[in-house]
Amino acid sequence: MTKTQLIDHVAKETGLSKKDVGTVCDALFGRVAESLASGEGIQISGFGAFSAKERPARTGRNPRTGEPIAISASRSVVFTAGKSLKEQVNGAAAGGAE
Repeated sequence: MTKTQLIDHVAKETGLSKKDVGTVCDALFGRVAESLASGEGIQISGFGAFSAKERPARTGRNPRTGEPIAISASRSVVFTAGKSLKEQVNGAAAGGAE
């Protein structure tokens, strides 16, 4: 699902305009990004948690030449699904059977 499809779906479900839903989505995604960039995690009850994980600098290999290359330290975004989300996804994958 793309962002546009998400906006269309939420607008249809809520009766809000696509413009209003787009504004809310932009604000929500922007705030999540700002929080993660500042080292703060985001926890959404019943959905999951976003956090930033530090990756240390390391040595890798150029797959074409096999030469060692330096890979600098970085941060990556980690999402941990909440219990309700896991149950919903697993229920859907199993056809709703338990």
